[in-house]
Amino acid sequence: MDVACLEDVGRKLVFEAGDGTVFITTRPSDVPTYVEAGAADLGIVGRDVIEERRPDVYELLDLAFGGCRMVYATKSGTDPTPGAIARLGVVRVATKYPGCAMAHFTATGRQAEVVKVNGSVELAPLVGLAHGIVDLVATGNTLRANGLVEREPLFESSARLIANRASHKLRAEEIDALTARLAAAVEAAA
Repeated sequence: MDVACLEDVGRKLVFEAGDGTVFITTRPSDVPTYVEAGAADLGIVGRDVIEERRPDVYELLDLAFGGCRMVYATKSGTDPTPGAIARLGVVRVATKYPGCAMAHFTATGRQAEVVKVNGSVELAPLVGLAHGIVDLVATGNTLRANGLVEREPLFESSARLIANRASHKLRAEEIDALTARLAAAVEAAA
């Protein structure tokens, strides 16, 4: 596959390679939309986006890069979660990932009031907006810098190769061959 067209992308969003392959760039949260709708046959996106969006696509391969984890975190010290549930019957959680947060608390038999925020999630428990947060963590440095600690892991996340369902059927041989080559590369890098 010819990827030379991706070397100096600038502000372009669509690139055609010499072999006819067309590449598009978009925000990670939009990748499943383009793939699910058939505007793209394949996409690369984090498991966090897949878990949040729940797109109707095939997840073909864990590409083993971009590793991080989705966690529930609160201020350090005594975990406020049990007290909030005992006192209020619910824990208030701030997050950019409301679907993931709600699924986690529902699966663990606890009721959560999810507050959607778009940035600086770590601020929410510091100013009393929420008891805790659900967010992606790679090193944990931002949590520690803001006096927060991980309380519960939700899942591990990394980049995944996804496919449009119809494209996978219509171009199965081509897509399966590319997936096999990528899988071999992932294996070799491990």
